[in-house]
Amino acid sequence: MSSTETVNQTTSSEALNSPFVQELVRQIRAQDSYGFYRNWSDELILKPYIVSKQAKRQISVEGDVEAATKARIMSFYRAIAAQIEQKTGSLSQVVIDLSHEGFGWVLVFSGRLLLVARTLRDAQRFGFDSLEKLADEGDKLTQKGIELAEKYTEVAKL
Repeated sequence: MSSTETVNQTTSSEALNSPFVQELVRQIRAQDSYGFYRNWSDELILKPYIVSKQAKRQISVEGDVEAATKARIMSFYRAIAAQIEQKTGSLSQVVIDLSHEGFGWVLVFSGRLLLVARTLRDAQRFGFDSLEKLADEGDKLTQKGIELAEKYTEVAKL
């Protein structure tokens, strides 16, 4: 095993153990009413979130957004909302408005406070280059949401 492979494995295991990624796995498992993912490893559950740039180019943006892709997007932002809720104690919700063409937006809010607002474009290609980038993006959005919730707690409680 080369040193690069060792570093990649260490980085992947660190990303897999990040609080955001663990919450994402919990959100996915929570939506599994039939127990389909019961025996799946966390890495296997997260595999659809990892899409290389080459693979993204292969995905057509011509058709409607698949239900599985919509579910992945919702789980990603629900994990952010859950993390914000855990850290601040303010109930957080997610709203997604997505056209059949893959354009739209995502809002994570608490009370009347908008914690995360993201524009979605080509939602059919939703994914991240690596597990580390997934964890970094989730952690970054979560942290920004927590900062806003702590700064404007009175608005979050309206």
